[in-house]
Amino acid sequence: MSLDTVEEDIRDEARARAEEIISDAESRAADIVAEAEADAEEIRADRETAVERTVEQEREQRLSSAKLEAKQARLEARRDVLETVRDEVEWEIASLSGDTRAELTRALLEAAEAEFDEDASLELYGRAEDADLLESIAAENDRVEYAGDYDCLGGVVVESTGSRIRVNNTFDSVLEDVWEDNLRDVSDRLFEDQ
Repeated sequence: MSLDTVEEDIRDEARARAEEIISDAESRAADIVAEAEADAEEIRADRETAVERTVEQEREQRLSSAKLEAKQARLEARRDVLETVRDEVEWEIASLSGDTRAELTRALLEAAEAEFDEDASLELYGRAEDADLLESIAAENDRVEYAGDYDCLGGVVVESTGSRIRVNNTFDSVLEDVWEDNLRDVSDRLFEDQ
């Protein structure tokens, strides 16, 4: 074998080895590129999912916030309507006159008197506009004396001169008790369609 032949064989072997190395490198490069593309696709999909989740959470929060605001507005509107109804009831009560006002005032005084000893001297207070009515009622009862004004819609406040016990039987206090006891029913009737 000649030196040229050996040299040619070495070159052929080197070329074959180089081609093998290049082929392996190209194959590895293709694998790396494919893996990188797969990773990139996975990252993109994860990010897309995260963005969708964030958008959905923000939508849910805004929806929840809007529902809460609507509920608060509805409750405030109901509260305003109930206040208006209460104001109208107070006006109607304050506007009672004549025999109706006199009968109710007498009934409230009788109920208040029952809270005191029979021999107690009583002072009677009431609405300034009812002074004549209250003086007339006091004149009918030996143990009751009209003592002055009390800021209310009507009715009576009665005190014992000796024991300093006070009974508040004003229209206001009766309305407050009735209102509290029946507020749910009033609300249900006013807002039954909602």
